[in-house]
Amino acid sequence: MERKLINLAGLTGVISLISYAVAVIFAPSAFPGYNWMAQAVSDLSAETAPSRLLWNQLSAAYNVCSPVCMMCVSIYVSDKKVSTKLFRLGIYLFAVMNWISAIGYRMFPLADSGKEIGTFQEKMHIAVTIAVVLLSIVSLTILIVSGFKKNGMKGIGVWASIALAMMFVGAIGKSAVSPDYFGIVERFSVFAAVGFNAVLGVYLLNGFGKG
Repeated sequence: MERKLINLAGLTGVISLISYAVAVIFAPSAFPGYNWMAQAVSDLSAETAPSRLLWNQLSAAYNVCSPVCMMCVSIYVSDKKVSTKLFRLGIYLFAVMNWISAIGYRMFPLADSGKEIGTFQEKMHIAVTIAVVLLSIVSLTILIVSGFKKNGMKGIGVWASIALAMMFVGAIGKSAVSPDYFGIVERFSVFAAVGFNAVLGVYLLNGFGKG
């Protein structure tokens, strides 16, 4: 197929995933005593975290590319009337989630890594997280339902199912496992959305299967 500029924008989804993964893997090197198995990813970008500068540098592409990718996906599926209205609604809601995540976490980072949630800023951080999680669950559920319907995009339905399962593993695991392993199950949740964003980017790059 002949790829247009908006199709090439799908690469931003892949770049976003790579940037985020690199930040998660290497930012702890600037945080003495950080235990990735027990601590949340958000601890790395907390205002008082020694790894904050390195995190911001490594995740810079993620912060920009993630919402850009979803905006381009939304524009493409709307313009080309890809699949059904229900499918497109799921895409739009996932895009909204990305924007809330990109703006909300920058506005309200955790004040202290690994500490009790007490300040207004920290409570807003939790509020942003709740909004992100709820929108993710709703949008992924819609994409699963629409994907497995007749003439739906089954491939995206399968990927959405995997992403949603990872989110539930993270959500259930946080209360089911020992605090010593909180960081492990939490990473299932955070990588679910970023990974699915990259999947949609690849679909955009390939014109959602159209020639």
